[in-house]
Amino acid sequence: MIASVTLNPAVDYTVELSEPLTDGAVARSDEHRYDAGGKGINVSKYLAELGVETVATGVAGGFLGRSLLERLSATSIDADFVEIDGETRLNTTLLGPDGEYKVNQNGPQVAPSAIEEIVDTLQGHDPETVVIAGSLPPGTGPETIDRVAAAGPWETVVDVGGATLADLEAEYALCKPNHEELAAATGRRVDDVQSAIAAAEELQAAGFERVVASLGADGAIMATPDRTLHAPAADVDVVDTVGAGDALLSGVLAARARQESDAVALRSGVAVASRVVAVSGTRAPSLTGLRDERESISVSAY
Repeated sequence: MIASVTLNPAVDYTVELSEPLTDGAVARSDEHRYDAGGKGINVSKYLAELGVETVATGVAGGFLGRSLLERLSATSIDADFVEIDGETRLNTTLLGPDGEYKVNQNGPQVAPSAIEEIVDTLQGHDPETVVIAGSLPPGTGPETIDRVAAAGPWETVVDVGGATLADLEAEYALCKPNHEELAAATGRRVDDVQSAIAAAEELQAAGFERVVASLGADGAIMATPDRTLHAPAADVDVVDTVGAGDALLSGVLAARARQESDAVALRSGVAVASRVVAVSGTRAPSLTGLRDERESISVSAY
């Protein structure tokens, strides 16, 4: 089982606009949707679609927290969240002909007692892998992630900000930064595949067994103990990039759960991400029949 921990979940509100945003003008929309969101939740969504046993946990509170849990209950995802006093946040994405706009709220205060309840929840589910993903809400810090990572026999995977990555001290099986987070975690300039490889290898040597980095149009890389792999991005029409990194991570983790090779895991991650960016919102698209797409993705070793 793979358990996801989302310390700062959200209800994702996605709006499709038919015309560009203009200051002072009313923008009209015929298409909008609400999804249960947050990086860890997204990972569990995609894992469930890939047929991997998963449970999603974290914190939820208030009207939006109830809405989040109701939306999760309508899916095939097993959810076991801790209730808090604050209000779960609302994250808004506007998709217009002139670009993509995102407004993310900071989230509620999370007390140490809620973290201990999450630890108890994880211990009850006894997963092989725990994925801690997303932004940190007020009241938490890198030590919160270290606490969860060290609380059980599971391997821990993290997808958090670059500055947070640099401050982690526990043992981690894998981290999943993007190119900006790679730069923040290492202090390096990351602006192409080669510079991303150098940064990922430095981060891997600093204590992460593997580093999987999403590079947008440049695809993705995986730094392992003995080599670094690169896979180009799939050629698809991109509708919405929200959830792309979570999809990449899910594909990698699903392959690792099947004990497949690092190269296959990276190809799987890119294939899943290519399906997710082709739809709007953070709902899980159909992920059946990925084998042909996966096999068509080339992987280079460095």
